[in-house]
Amino acid sequence: MNSFVNEPTGVFPSVCSLDCPDQCGLLVHKQDGKIIKMQGDPNHPVTKGNICNKVRNMTERIYDPNRLKHPLKRTGVKGEGVFEEISWEEAIETITYQWKKLIKDYGPESILPYSFYGNMGNLSAEGMDRRFFNRLGASQLDRSICSAAGAQGYKYTMGGSFGIDPEETVESKLIIFWGINAVSTNMHQIALAQKARKNGAKIVVIDVHKNQTGQFADWFIPIQPGTDAALALGMMHILFAEEMADVDFLQNYTVGYKELREHVVQYDPVTVSNITGVPVEDIYKLARMYGNTSPSFIRIGNGPQHHDNGGMCIRTIACLPALTGQWLVKGGGAIKSNKGYLAHNAEILQRPDLLKNKDTRVINMNLLGQALLELDPPVKSMYVYGTNPAVVTPEVNKVKKGLEREDLFIVVHDLFLTETAKYADIILPATSAFENTDFYTSYWHHYIQIQEPAIEKYGESKSNVEVFQLLAEAMGYVDSSLFDSEVEMITQALDYKRNPHFEGITFERLSEEKYVKANVTQIVVGKLLTPSGKIELYSEQMEKDGYPPLPTYIPLVEDDGDYPLLFVPGPNHNYLNSTFSNNKKHITLEKEPRVFISKKDALVRGITDGDQVRVWNNRGECILKASVGESVLPGVAVTQGLWADLPGTKQLVNTLTPDRVADMGNGATFFSGRVDVEKVV
Repeated sequence: MNSFVNEPTGVFPSVCSLDCPDQCGLLVHKQDGKIIKMQGDPNHPVTKGNICNKVRNMTERIYDPNRLKHPLKRTGVKGEGVFEEISWEEAIETITYQWKKLIKDYGPESILPYSFYGNMGNLSAEGMDRRFFNRLGASQLDRSICSAAGAQGYKYTMGGSFGIDPEETVESKLIIFWGINAVSTNMHQIALAQKARKNGAKIVVIDVHKNQTGQFADWFIPIQPGTDAALALGMMHILFAEEMADVDFLQNYTVGYKELREHVVQYDPVTVSNITGVPVEDIYKLARMYGNTSPSFIRIGNGPQHHDNGGMCIRTIACLPALTGQWLVKGGGAIKSNKGYLAHNAEILQRPDLLKNKDTRVINMNLLGQALLELDPPVKSMYVYGTNPAVVTPEVNKVKKGLEREDLFIVVHDLFLTETAKYADIILPATSAFENTDFYTSYWHHYIQIQEPAIEKYGESKSNVEVFQLLAEAMGYVDSSLFDSEVEMITQALDYKRNPHFEGITFERLSEEKYVKANVTQIVVGKLLTPSGKIELYSEQMEKDGYPPLPTYIPLVEDDGDYPLLFVPGPNHNYLNSTFSNNKKHITLEKEPRVFISKKDALVRGITDGDQVRVWNNRGECILKASVGESVLPGVAVTQGLWADLPGTKQLVNTLTPDRVADMGNGATFFSGRVDVEKVV
């Protein structure tokens, strides 16, 4: 195992740790033991040396003067952010004393781990932490805030998270970015699309907001939020009606195409236009373009799945490539996620066997506010790492009220005094990814990568692996798996005979080569992991699970009152969720939070471009700057980014989002809320 910590000056290989599909190869430039520059690795086969602003300015975050250096103990009121420095010994002793008492008085399920993928390293995000909390017997967390609904919907159609190799999309002649602001969230797919465009490809973007990706398109199609499934079904109607469907492919590689053909008769272009806001002529144009262009490729984004009907929406879009036989054409098909190709041995990494009570309760992370305020028996302690729930969770005012509970013992392990950390009783300083040993598996391209420590640990910060081993020792646990080294854990995770794409990938090879491609040739559409082995246009499994077996448009839930505007809080360009929202450089790049509304909606409210406006519903309110124009349809309000919850501001958009769960996978419904907007006088 290499460690570059002891080499004070030079250029060293690394990998981006952010929750981003691109997972770039990096080169870290060091001088006198300190990182002075982040550069993309030009030799990486996919990312090829290009990196985003977020990472280009990563040194501003690593060496931010506000970064935590020592453990802290709360001395003020919860939420006030007043702490005093303590030792690691006192911090660990305090935590384990409280937990032992809670286990004795209330049982281990009174303790809740709360985490997500602020660092995508597999050891950091789902390694020693899972082992420790399984051994402790804590409540289990359903980590379904991001892609759960869409993953389930796609799985019903395609059997798992498998799409085409993004490197092949340079061959595509039609590329549809559907519900993804790829310029900001998947920039290397944009780079590949640009190459395809030079070879004659057309680029279509379907979205609720004409963001940077919409502006990049040859044709931007605005759509009403939550109606994407209807548009896909309207395309299917035309593909069958005008005999553009590939019947040979459908007969050989799918289940249920005859039933689907009869089913989509009801989704005629006029009906679909009334649902989606897409003009009839544009529905015909899109369907004919898709039906007559090969190879055609759909990049399915995260956006549409964050609705009440999100799982069914992604399931429906995933059916389209089958209708035109695109899975057999190089550069044809779709990508929602490719994480299935790089699936490691999660069982050996997480050790669910350490959890003795198999009926341990499971708490959905999207319902954190409800869990903290209503659950019986109550949650008495939270351990937060890799996420910032006081900013990122739905209906965050409810979450904050839960965090204020004096009887809730909160521990936060983070790099900064986040909004959540201000409610903590104990704060532990966390390492950055560049101080850790870890391995990374992209959910877009097909490369697995290794991170070796590049710099000394900042202050007294510790990695997740180190902290959970300290906690395990202090709890008196002696299970050997709780004390495995990082190298041992990586070796175990890579030993996974059930994934044929991992054949030949070992820790030793990875350590030497830094990135290794999975053994993937082409998705084998006749040997999928669906019950039939084929693409399931009609899914008996869905019927058993209580869903319509055929792709179906299901309207959004209408329980948000009479607020007239559908509210979509999308991502921005220079943050990743709440990461970077507290760093001065990135704030300067992003400037200020805005709400985008149509000229029509602005006119009736007396709002002009640049006005300060109040965005509100029954959950809360935000004060933002209005951006008035034609970038969204009437009846829609869009924001970008999770801005820091700073004193004197009201810019936390998750005060407005519903904490309902989606139709599948217990996913979030961030984009299915409703608001109104008025000028601040």
